Amino acid sequence: MQPPAREPLARARQSAIHLEVRDQYASTDPDFIEWREGRREFTPDNRADWWEGWHDAVHAAASRGVSVRRARVVSEPLTDYVRWEYAYALTNCAAGEDVRWLPRRKAKDLAIPAVDFWVFDGELVLFHHFSGDGTLMEREYVTDAALAAWCTKAFEAIWQRATPHEEYKPVH
Repeated sequence: MQPPAREPLARARQSAIHLEVRDQYASTDPDFIEWREGRREFTPDNRADWWEGWHDAVHAAASRGVSVRRARVVSEPLTDYVRWEYAYALTNCAAGEDVRWLPRRKAKDLAIPAVDFWVFDGELVLFHHFSGDGTLMEREYVTDAALAAWCTKAFEAIWQRATPHEEYKPVH
């Protein structure tokens, strides 16, 4: 099954923003397991090993001028899962995605949505609903202009305060 954001990303004309607010997701991802066991490393010189269909979709969108941005609100010290996401983020950046990190302690005065989401072209919102252990339970597509605007405003406040990936030094 292809990632649910791939189709709307392929249709995006101007922007795709993604907010992630969890410290743990389902930890059954084979790449995560290999990384945690020390059998997988993400470095700029092994692109053939980590370039995936998602990276192709991001690269295609960025190549046609779509701004693709991801912000992560994280607890410090980072969980193992978020440390893996940090290591993996260089792959997203290489594909054309702009990634930033915001420690929760620096977000105490921001209104942060309780769920992860994507907003495409300020119109379509894709919410990801997870269980407590990080298992994805439901994907919900919403076309509500007011909700899309609220999500975008929250994302922009986080984005302005967040640290670009190449400058972020995670606390372990």
